[in-house]
Amino acid sequence: MVGEEEQKIVCNDGDILNAKWDACIDLSLRRVFYTSVAGAVSSLVLFRGPASRWAALAFGAGVGIGSAYTESSRILEGSLPNWTSKAALPPNSKDEQN
Repeated sequence: MVGEEEQKIVCNDGDILNAKWDACIDLSLRRVFYTSVAGAVSSLVLFRGPASRWAALAFGAGVGIGSAYTESSRILEGSLPNWTSKAALPPNSKDEQN
């Protein structure tokens, strides 16, 4: 029998990419939820009108979406294929003529 310290965990690029996507989804859901709650609480404290309250809640959700997008872009950097490479361009494109 092989001890636990001697066993090697074999993981391919798909497993790593799946773990990154899981982290990004978890991060996005948490940040949008928490910033929406913060926007809702601050709107209850600061504003009286329903339009102002909805605007504060939307602002909080937008901040959460933006920060989650920024962090997810950093996490996934280099993991996604480059769809706009020159190899993918048709042979008569303007980029290859220059």
